[in-house]
Amino acid sequence: MAMAMASVQLGRQTSIQDSPRSPEAKLGMQVEDLWDVQEPELSPNEKLNACFESIPVSAFPIAPQGIEIKSDASLAEAVQILAQNKILSAPVVDVDAPEDATWMDRYIGIVEFAGIAVWILQQSEPSSPRSPSSPNGAEFAIAANGMVSAAGLGALGPEDASNTSGDFFEALTSSEFYKNTKVRDISGSFRWAPFLALQKSNTFLTMLLLLSKYKMKSVPVLDLGDGKIDNIITQSAVIHMLAECTGLHWFESWGSKKLSEIGLPTMSPEHIITVYEDEPVLQAFKLMRKKRIGGIPVIECGGKKAIGNISLRDVQFLLTAPDIYCDYRSITAKNFLIAVRNYLEKHEKRSPMLSGMITCKRDETVKELIQKLNSEKIQRVYVTDEDGNLEGVITLRDIISRLVHEPRGYFGDFFDGVLPLPENSRV
Repeated sequence: MAMAMASVQLGRQTSIQDSPRSPEAKLGMQVEDLWDVQEPELSPNEKLNACFESIPVSAFPIAPQGIEIKSDASLAEAVQILAQNKILSAPVVDVDAPEDATWMDRYIGIVEFAGIAVWILQQSEPSSPRSPSSPNGAEFAIAANGMVSAAGLGALGPEDASNTSGDFFEALTSSEFYKNTKVRDISGSFRWAPFLALQKSNTFLTMLLLLSKYKMKSVPVLDLGDGKIDNIITQSAVIHMLAECTGLHWFESWGSKKLSEIGLPTMSPEHIITVYEDEPVLQAFKLMRKKRIGGIPVIECGGKKAIGNISLRDVQFLLTAPDIYCDYRSITAKNFLIAVRNYLEKHEKRSPMLSGMITCKRDETVKELIQKLNSEKIQRVYVTDEDGNLEGVITLRDIISRLVHEPRGYFGDFFDGVLPLPENSRV
């Protein structure tokens, strides 16, 4: 045991001396220092909880974006801002807020690339329309419903692949509806709520619990001095931090465990939401919205093998690059994957969708999976058996949720009636 410990410590020292340390690795060293002084009778999981509770979120490296979107920006302008800055979400500033407004009055919420598209898709369901919060919300909803009804998407089902018009989103993105609807008009869509933010003095443990158990994709960190968002910490940023901590004792003691040892994947194969390769791609996006999940595997017809993955953020290709499918009268999930890959080969040097289907096995370690997710810049990985059949899915949230646990009464009754989302929610 002593020899193994010495080996880990030697690996840590060699790693630190041979390579320049990133801000994330330096943060990992803070955890290491705290880890070494924890009470010996504590379990490794309790030690990690104690370490993360002792570090303020202000220590997390500042994200380089700093992009904000004004509430009176159109959906088209918001999509363009997000696409040009290569980001998936941004805080929305209320242009009508006074100069001395508190942060709660200054910010409406966080708008996401996928949230815009999901809201648009939602308008194709007249049976349960959601009226935006603006005075003209009803008119916007009626206009949207009329447009999608004309496109034949009102009752889209698996059998409708041949009827899915390829120019639907192309027509939508050139429409006055898309150009004139303001970001504030869709502020009631489900991906905006709840808008929670942390103060700089809040702890890492609080942040990690919000990103895992409470299913937030990103957590804003506020500077109460000027009432503005100082940082936005995402699930991806946390996974990157963990990847940078390779060689540190606390990380190795946790990361060396096999996925099956820490209870991953959590979902059985029969409960995984899938779409077959010959189903319309819009069916995949509607399923993601209905089930509140961030991605869906595309399964070969008549089998159990996954040929690819479609995520909510891939909806951006329907909004920003409608020409990727202009040659199709209808576009299935399989054809969408092919069209996007062809498009990316011409326009992008690197993209997760160019890597093909990323999978793992149950006997891989947590560290191996973190390194894979970080290097491939993906949000989820699919677990397969030796024959390539789908066995499960593991998301960034799943991994973070295995890193920490919520102490009894930690948030009190703060989330009662608000969070968490339904148990099957995996956004």
